[in-house]
Amino acid sequence: MLLMQSWMWFQMHRRTRYSLLLMLALMVALVVVLVLRKAAPPEAARLLPESDAIVYANLKPLRLATHFDRTQVTRSPDYQHFVDATGIVPERDLDSVAFALHRMDDPSGPNGPVGYSEVFEGRFDGERVARYMATIATAKENYAGHDIFTIPVGDGKATRPLRIAQLEYDTIAASNMPTTEQIHSILDRHRAAASPFAGSSLLSSRYRDVPAFASAWAIGHIGLPFSDRGYISIAGLTLPMPEDTTFVASLRFLGTLRLRIEQIAPTDSDAARAAETLTTLLVVLKSVEQTQRQMHPNTPSDASFLELMNSAKVEQRKDRAVLTGNIPLDLVKRLTTPSPEGRP
Repeated sequence: MLLMQSWMWFQMHRRTRYSLLLMLALMVALVVVLVLRKAAPPEAARLLPESDAIVYANLKPLRLATHFDRTQVTRSPDYQHFVDATGIVPERDLDSVAFALHRMDDPSGPNGPVGYSEVFEGRFDGERVARYMATIATAKENYAGHDIFTIPVGDGKATRPLRIAQLEYDTIAASNMPTTEQIHSILDRHRAAASPFAGSSLLSSRYRDVPAFASAWAIGHIGLPFSDRGYISIAGLTLPMPEDTTFVASLRFLGTLRLRIEQIAPTDSDAARAAETLTTLLVVLKSVEQTQRQMHPNTPSDASFLELMNSAKVEQRKDRAVLTGNIPLDLVKRLTTPSPEGRP
């Protein structure tokens, strides 16, 4: 009898131990999945096709910090028609956006030097969007269970197709590339989007360099879309780096909006030269600003721009030249205020 009781106790204890081990294994697996999900690129970015550069922005923190969605907008007639027909108010309804930038073989073609593929996440009325697309589309294709609407944009020789597909109730994809390859790729990736490892080769190779908790980031070739005869030109200013320079840029809200741009150089010495050149460029810009203030003492200075310039610094870290700076929220609010024409 005692032997039987001991055997029963042993079996119950073993089952309890196995149950605890199974529960522990499930908990560990869940933690691993959550960690991978947290470290994975945003889904909107994972859906993008192969490209030369990627830009992503989570608009919710920016909307919360600047309240740009509350700004009164005077919209153009076409833009107002779009809002009325679809119910989409971009400054209110968009939560995140991801853009793939494609270098075009013919810069003088309808797309110019750069083509785009996009994924938008937010609050959309799918039925209203589909009805609106059907009224302006010149063609419709069904691929992977989704309707793709083709809409001609531009005029004359610059006309190009814009293909739009709704992936989910909260996700819309588009591409203005000449062929259907990119929009098809987005739909194909959508079917595998549950995997945290999905995404383009550029995303797989460079997303690990994006700082944690970045609300907006960009990776790829910095020359897109600012290349000018092989070099980078922004607002008429030519930067001391070739257009195929690899970069990782990010914005993080850490009390203030923190800008970080990393130029990835072939060697440490190349990074040192780039850092030295960029430091000199910052000194020149600050000197120009100071000279303008001395020449026009009665003209109010832009305090936000001065704060950005004064906080900017350049460092070399092995094979990287790193530019950092603080962007005042007042400057962000001005940049995110819609234009008077209300163009999308």
